[in-house]
Amino acid sequence: MKKAAFGLLLLFLLQACSTKKKADLIVHNATVYTVDSAFTTAQAFAVKDGKFLAVGTDKAILEQYEADIVADLSGKPVYPGFYDPHSHFFGLGQVLDQADLVGTNSFEEVIDRLKTYHQKHSDAIWLVGRGWDQNDWTDKRFPSKEKLDAAFPNVPVALMRVDGHALLVNSKALRLARITAGTKIAGGEIVLKDGEPSGVLVDNAMQMVKRVIPQPDAKDKERMLLAAQKVCVSLGLTSVSDAGLDRPDIELIEKIQKEGKLKIRDYVMISLGESNLDYYLKKGPFQTDRLTVRAFKVYADGALGSRGACLRQPYSDRPETGGFLLLNPQELERVLTLISKSDFQANTHCIGDSSNHLILDLYGKLLKAPNQRRWRIEHAQVVSPDDFWKFNRYSVIPSVQPTHATSDMYWAADRLGPNRVKGAYAFKDLMKQNNLIAFGSDFPVEAVNPLYGFHAAVARVDEKGYPQGGYQMENAVDRESALKAMTRWAAFACFEEHLRGSIEAGKQADFVVLPKDIMKIPAPQLRQVKISQTWIGGERLF
Repeated sequence: MKKAAFGLLLLFLLQACSTKKKADLIVHNATVYTVDSAFTTAQAFAVKDGKFLAVGTDKAILEQYEADIVADLSGKPVYPGFYDPHSHFFGLGQVLDQADLVGTNSFEEVIDRLKTYHQKHSDAIWLVGRGWDQNDWTDKRFPSKEKLDAAFPNVPVALMRVDGHALLVNSKALRLARITAGTKIAGGEIVLKDGEPSGVLVDNAMQMVKRVIPQPDAKDKERMLLAAQKVCVSLGLTSVSDAGLDRPDIELIEKIQKEGKLKIRDYVMISLGESNLDYYLKKGPFQTDRLTVRAFKVYADGALGSRGACLRQPYSDRPETGGFLLLNPQELERVLTLISKSDFQANTHCIGDSSNHLILDLYGKLLKAPNQRRWRIEHAQVVSPDDFWKFNRYSVIPSVQPTHATSDMYWAADRLGPNRVKGAYAFKDLMKQNNLIAFGSDFPVEAVNPLYGFHAAVARVDEKGYPQGGYQMENAVDRESALKAMTRWAAFACFEEHLRGSIEAGKQADFVVLPKDIMKIPAPQLRQVKISQTWIGGERLF
């Protein structure tokens, strides 16, 4: 009797010891770049309830866990979900509905694309497009409205420059917006030709046309957001951002996410404006599983390509101007002071060395040093040598876009001259200040694909491999830093490092699977790598 009881007890103990913990998903036989604090690699992980349950060796995970879905990746690399901390997610959805002018080689090609688009959308009240860049044309001067008037005399046309800081319109659009040669606008420019509006509107001047263009309704906006999500997850993005949205669009995104339609995570920066300031400063920052709202987007200046970036000295190729601020220094200090008294983050668009200088000094005045506010300079594109140290002193995060360097390198020295350009696109110098940097894309200004940014950051060449040897290679970053900048550091820049950005137990199970290892393959192959799988919260979306 005692022997039988002992045998039953032994059997019970053996069964108890062999019982595996239940998971929803097990991934094994992989090369897992965890991007944890030690940048360790693993072989396997288990996922349950949308979070990483455990990360380790194949043996440890397979012995301790069981799941209905067990994926053998045959050694393929796995990375934390790619995180774009500066993009325009809703803007991408809008652009997908417009005429695509990216890559046009002449103004004539712009006209041809518009004609093709108009044939397919003949009932459109306005003809809207985006993506032209005169710097890519043989004639690098701004275009003017005459050819638009000839091709489209009866429909208003509004064509956004690739950087989003200049708009080309025809005469009908100018009439609807009531823009004349005598119209004045602060923080913008109505470019004249022979004493009359040429059709090019820079920065704040664009708003006069934007306010008369019919806006999409909530149903159309939802369709645009879902179309943008499809593009992003196909390219490995699990977290994106919206660098400047108003309250109705923020609330629409939250609604669609709650309905389970919009799965991608979105870090939203609130557009500056009195109604938004009043509402959100009272409401305070908030976060759901898929949405974070805890930053204001501030614009200090415009873009280098349209010469709206504010420089400390005049443009080398247009000495009559040094660009301009979109808000005067007093207004910038007023709004930043309001934000400093809240728990919100300030993320300020600064392209020129003058705007970077001004905002860094304002940040220092308001924040002192050091601090945990994680205020950001968006783009930090042209920085004076005597200003780099301020990023460290005032704990400011540089939020940059590596592909801006490889897009602008063809003409940046023309704008800035040979000396000043050395402080432009200085990613490594910026990273050294606080031992971190955030890499985004600014899509749809640049391509959505985060691997393009990875390639531009480490190789400093474009898709053509130009220039040989790389552009200002002293500011190239190593691959480990580049991966951190688009995962862990990007999450940190958005106060989300405790939730995502690395593959660690307890964090949200956002990850991507690639067919090739971007940490090892030759640099020229980086842009050709396709995404095999994209997972958000333990759910495969691509």
